[in-house]
Amino acid sequence: MSGARATVVGAGLGGSLLAVYLARAGYQVRLCERRSDPRRHGMQAGRSINLALSTRGIHALAGVGLADAVLADALPMRGRMIHSVSGRQAFQPYGTERGQAIRSVSRGGLNLALVEAAGREPGVKVEFDCKCVDVDPDAAAITVENTVDGRRGTVEADFVVGADGAFSRVRGRLQHLDRFDYSQSYLEHGYKELTIPPAGSNGFALEPNALHIWPRGGFMMIALPNRDGSFTCTLFWPFSGPGGFEALRDETDVRRFFQTWFPDAVPLMPDLAGDFFRNPVSSLVTVRCRPWHHRGKVVLLGDACHAVVPFYGQGANAAFEDCVAVDEALSRHAGNLEAAFADYDARRRVHVNVLADLALRNFVEMRDRTASRVFLARKGLERLLHRLFPRLFVPLYTMATFTRMPYGEAVQRARRQWRWVVVLAALGVVATIVLAIALAGAVIP
Repeated sequence: MSGARATVVGAGLGGSLLAVYLARAGYQVRLCERRSDPRRHGMQAGRSINLALSTRGIHALAGVGLADAVLADALPMRGRMIHSVSGRQAFQPYGTERGQAIRSVSRGGLNLALVEAAGREPGVKVEFDCKCVDVDPDAAAITVENTVDGRRGTVEADFVVGADGAFSRVRGRLQHLDRFDYSQSYLEHGYKELTIPPAGSNGFALEPNALHIWPRGGFMMIALPNRDGSFTCTLFWPFSGPGGFEALRDETDVRRFFQTWFPDAVPLMPDLAGDFFRNPVSSLVTVRCRPWHHRGKVVLLGDACHAVVPFYGQGANAAFEDCVAVDEALSRHAGNLEAAFADYDARRRVHVNVLADLALRNFVEMRDRTASRVFLARKGLERLLHRLFPRLFVPLYTMATFTRMPYGEAVQRARRQWRWVVVLAALGVVATIVLAIALAGAVIP
């Protein structure tokens, strides 16, 4: 449907990238965003977690020629650096092959680059301070309000894309339709950002090619490197309780808590208390819903239909992969929007639901298990099996992060692999016992 009109609600990561894809496919795109123009005012700080960009996201960016520019400002993280309470550090590689790394990028910087890319497309009209206040899903029309002067108007199109985040106004309107399923669940933990500034003249105070984790059982802190030598730290703590955000009421509380649990980080954070009380505490939510579309008039993308917690490093990557999936579905069903959106939904939804489970599970792994000997032994066995049988055994994290295999297929393959490991190990034990019995019989006179 070259020349058809699309309204994309939300100029975040997924919405901005999809606008580029749609424009390249010949659509006339109107990109509406409630925030002010980041090209003039910068991105809002203090509420975003640095992103871990990996194969899926890089492939989506490469599809419209943006990967090289984004990666030029990214830093490779080749593994986890685990910090114990005593200050001892232990490195755990992510990949199984030389050169495998995830890339640390600034969410705000990446969003700005995508907004600029969308703005350069002749077929895209970008409007900021433009809040979606209502949606007519049958007419593919939205009511917008200018957040500066309060004026309202109607934007009509051939279809609307809801790319407006976990608390999507577009999805909220679909929730009033018959047989629309929706669920959300919050963690008891929230998150807050802090900063480790550069050491000296743009030097790094910590190893720059690692994602740093301070696992403390029930809570944790992580740090991702930035190009300027700083680290963006994110605290994942319970909202309440003795080790929660509510318990830290003044500078003395904060310093005492950090000295107890993160003593090696304290000297690296000169504005610890200032950052702590200046930056907000944000919640962590998982969103699932179905269907993701309505009669070829509305379709959902990214967090609007599958918000996940950030602990598998795939939230943004999955949203970018959605953009590729929408583009491919529109190409497969040229001229039939309803069939295209139904196809996109059917191919994607089951896999991102699996991702949501992986992300929740990995939170427990990161905060509780990364420092355990059992965890390290299992990871070591995975790497050994992959080196010995590279085609037969591939670790789940490798499949999810360094390939484009659908998440659900990756999980199923990982389960089959471990079942075979257990079976072969059991056969090995049986064979050893039989051989021992045979040898014992041979030597008995």
